[in-house]
Amino acid sequence: MNPKTRVVVIITFSFILSFCAYKYTDKWSDFKPYLPSICKTFNSRLVENSTSNPDPQNHPFPFRISEKLSLQDWFLPSNKVELRTKTPWNAPILWEGTFNRTYLEEYYRNNPVTIGLTVFALGKYLDKYLEKFLASADKYFMPGHKVIYYVMVDDHSKLPYIEYGTSRFLKPRVVTKEARWQDVSMMRMKTLADMLQDFIKDEVDYVFCMDVDMDFRAPYGVETLGELVAQAQAWFMNLPNTEFTYERRPESKAYIEMGQGDFYYHAAVFGGTPSRVLDLVRSCYAGIMEDKKNNIEAVWHDESHLNKYFLEHKPTLILSPEYCWDYKIHTKMEHVKLAWAMKDYAEVRDNV
Repeated sequence: MNPKTRVVVIITFSFILSFCAYKYTDKWSDFKPYLPSICKTFNSRLVENSTSNPDPQNHPFPFRISEKLSLQDWFLPSNKVELRTKTPWNAPILWEGTFNRTYLEEYYRNNPVTIGLTVFALGKYLDKYLEKFLASADKYFMPGHKVIYYVMVDDHSKLPYIEYGTSRFLKPRVVTKEARWQDVSMMRMKTLADMLQDFIKDEVDYVFCMDVDMDFRAPYGVETLGELVAQAQAWFMNLPNTEFTYERRPESKAYIEMGQGDFYYHAAVFGGTPSRVLDLVRSCYAGIMEDKKNNIEAVWHDESHLNKYFLEHKPTLILSPEYCWDYKIHTKMEHVKLAWAMKDYAEVRDNV
């Protein structure tokens, strides 16, 4: 305990002690002579406790928590020199081991935040994936922090019953299911924009938007919070941008010229502050609607427009494939936080 804090504690303790003595003893004069020695003893105990555990290995927080979180406080890129841990614009690429989890948890314990998680579960996706997604999220998504689940379904009666943990809140919303899965994927941008503008922005500090056909496997924590968060697509992480499946037709608003592009981003996961995510989904929706007017549909629908947005508005944080892994690539990936569900698209999509 530093000297200033110790003085404040001593003065506060003395005041409380004096008040109690005055309130509950008949003779204040009988008590007064003992006050200096009591305060001296209390002070010595404070000094003893503040220096009794000099070993930082055993101390719960052997560092000073900054009032404002900065990258250098928690990001440890040198721990993973064998991996790509920074973008050309110096945004972190997050892997297990590149962040100080203890520091971040203590910071957000002192600066509590509310995190929103949006997910669409329509048609057969509601029947097959929603329960596992929500149950695993309740266990692993932002453990120890306040979370609001915004769940969009087309049949409220099919919402699974789950006993959510402390500070976990469900806000379901019925939406109309589009005829084609491509339109379901694209039109979620309009729904998200409306919800973010109408109420989500006033209820949460950060928000993630995720696909339902996934499940959490390990803690997905506050290390992922950032102003504008993108997910690197696992299949393309180590490929050159000439092999990325961007939209290559100049007629589309999602067009990215050959040779351009930093990463291929996965539309199954994106997030950030409500204002930044609102700008993202509005931009994607505007591009989708402009393409519709011109009778063109981007090759990967909303994901193509999302990649165009991130090309022009660089993410402040990129999640490595550990945060959205496909076991079809291989099964030896360590530290997987979120995994794609194994699925037969013919089984869950009305049109393939």
